[in-house]
Amino acid sequence: QVQLVESGGGSVQAGGSLRLSCIISGSANTPCMGWFRQAPGKEREWLAHINTNYDTKYADSVKGRFTISQNSAKNTLWLDLSRLKPSDTAMYFCAAGPGWGGGVCYRSPGRYEYWGQGTQVTVSS
Repeated sequence: QVQLVESGGGSVQAGGSLRLSCIISGSANTPCMGWFRQAPGKEREWLAHINTNYDTKYADSVKGRFTISQNSAKNTLWLDLSRLKPSDTAMYFCAAGPGWGGGVCYRSPGRYEYWGQGTQVTVSS
């Protein structure tokens, strides 16, 4: 079992920055860590993932603005958000999953087994 707890959300003005954190505890085969977000009335959206080799992938909507990272102990995951837009307003979630194997991680939320409770990010214009 893996437990995930997000923090760091808040209210910022457009153009601002935030750092989201995800504390990871427990043990399971979860080489893939991802960040997702969900706005009211919308589907959960994949933002980025990182594997045990620290390889990262990003959605086009956040590439160049958001950065995913993880510490060497693999017990903390971050998502640095910059140049925020009102359209970035959503609940942000971290998630852990086994991936496809060989360091390949999925983008589909259904492929992640463990989820945090979320942290709200609100960006005002």
